[in-house]
Amino acid sequence: MLKGINSLLNADVLYTLRAMGHGDDLIIADTNFPSDSIARETVLGDLLRIDAPAAEVVKAILSVYPLDTFVDDAAGRMEVVGEPNSILPVMSEVQSEVNRAGGPNPMISIERYAFYERAKKAYAVIQTGERRFYGCFAFRKGVIGPEEN
Repeated sequence: MLKGINSLLNADVLYTLRAMGHGDDLIIADTNFPSDSIARETVLGDLLRIDAPAAEVVKAILSVYPLDTFVDDAAGRMEVVGEPNSILPVMSEVQSEVNRAGGPNPMISIERYAFYERAKKAYAVIQTGERRFYGCFAFRKGVIGPEEN
């Protein structure tokens, strides 16, 4: 355990978040997402896991991970097939955590297969314990300025 670090952030996740650079994508995926096969195509090449609901995982991640402020797609959600404007409860919960972190409101909507393609190009995939459908999100890493801790 470390003081000031959310206990959901295990050593592998912390290492990966620290290794990522500005503009790298992180995918937070639900239990139904093809996480293992897609993670093999990412920069990291291995699947990371945090067995907790999506919003709790996003809260933990965003406690240490800056979102990119230079792009419009710093935070995105997989859209519901055939209902691109639907906002499910899991999406609302994650949006609340993105808002707390000063991220974009609303997150962009990403069509399912376009989300898969973005995920394959990501730095890493973290599979959560989220069992609700469409608990899949993409976050682009920003920067921490020289005056920030």
